[in-house]
Amino acid sequence: MLGKAASLGGDVAGVLLGSGVEGLAHQAGIYGAATVYVADDARLEAPLPQPRVDAIAQLVGEQGIETVLFAQSILAADIAAGLAARLDAGLNWQLTDIAADSGTLVGKQSALGDSVVVDVGWKTTPRIGLFRSGAFDPVERATGQTQIQTFEPELQEFSLAAEMVEQAHAEESGPSIEDANVIVAGGRGLGEPEKFGLLEELAKALGGAVAATRAVVDAGWYPYSTQVGQTGKSVSPTLYIACGISGAIQHKVGMQSSKTIVAINKDPNAPIFEFADLGVVGDLHAIVPKLTELVRARKS
Repeated sequence: MLGKAASLGGDVAGVLLGSGVEGLAHQAGIYGAATVYVADDARLEAPLPQPRVDAIAQLVGEQGIETVLFAQSILAADIAAGLAARLDAGLNWQLTDIAADSGTLVGKQSALGDSVVVDVGWKTTPRIGLFRSGAFDPVERATGQTQIQTFEPELQEFSLAAEMVEQAHAEESGPSIEDANVIVAGGRGLGEPEKFGLLEELAKALGGAVAATRAVVDAGWYPYSTQVGQTGKSVSPTLYIACGISGAIQHKVGMQSSKTIVAINKDPNAPIFEFADLGVVGDLHAIVPKLTELVRARKS
């Protein structure tokens, strides 16, 4: 997000909110932030939205900030919504791009089930935008000497009323599907949940992650955290390998921005072949193990 914001021109600042985060400020400078505002406060240690709404609203008011952009996450979505309500500001979400047009910022937003892309704007400032995960690649933009400014967040009493008593994490190995450059995804064409082991082996060989369709996770074959699609997560990996996935629109909207899409399906008329870069018609149960074997051989 910093790299994209820097490409628009104007002054770009990064904001770091948390406990023990001041040491990360220089990283924001690498990606285009001329100034980094840091609130290193023990009260910000828990990933709760309301204290962060207080801190960002304070910065917007004190620094006259006109635009606040977020990269998609559950926490970021909560903060963006709370900030829009606090500042009576316009919020555009699920953005895939943004550009400066004659001095006005114009966002790109998918609509109608991702079947069209529309231009969206803001009537007033501050403008708030929430961007899809993976919409931009990280771009290093040296700004020279980055200024780091610490500030004391003024937190409201009601913002501190919620307390996090426990944070559960799913037991996972390897990258998450949001961060992975390679995703191997499976659908009902696998036949049974045990066959996901084939995809896990291929993903491990490629250094990637395993994803699934809604039908698969609804059937209890794989965790909901791996679901890609309209009601799941949107991903933009370098390589997306779809195994036994028909390519229904609900799944397509979550992965169609992948750089290269490879589809393996025994049905030559499967809709996914219409938008895949490479299609393999055949039995995935024979193809995937062989592909894993070849990848391992090449890497060794």
